[in-house]
Amino acid sequence: MSKDLNLCQFIGRLGRDPEVRHTGDRRAIASFSIACSDDYRGKDGNKVEQTNWINIVAFGRLAEIIQEYVTKGSLIYISGKQITRKWQDQQGQDRYTTEVVANEMQMLGGKGENVGGSNKPAKPSHSKAPPQPNNIDDFDDDDLPF
Repeated sequence: MSKDLNLCQFIGRLGRDPEVRHTGDRRAIASFSIACSDDYRGKDGNKVEQTNWINIVAFGRLAEIIQEYVTKGSLIYISGKQITRKWQDQQGQDRYTTEVVANEMQMLGGKGENVGGSNKPAKPSHSKAPPQPNNIDDFDDDDLPF
């Protein structure tokens, strides 16, 4: 049996605030899209910018964290797997949606940069300065805000 890999990683900015809904058993589901831009030189030698919109969905605790801390314009890193869902529209036609199911998210940018245009509070600040680890193993999980 072969081993396949379904891993997607993106860094981009949210185009709008995440939409969060809850299942019957109160499990959070966050849906949003991020813009990932790239540029290249066209045939005429001029720089051309291309933006791709990536649909993202997150579940459970990750969805709750996204709802609390991430807003339109936030720069984030997302890691997850790509899925394609099939559904039928009101006329009975088959439709397909491709999205990334996030299993990891990291907020990027400096202090206050991840709070977009909404009235959501910024990440909580700690009274003590965070440690400056020399090694990744020296970092204490208690210093993370989530």
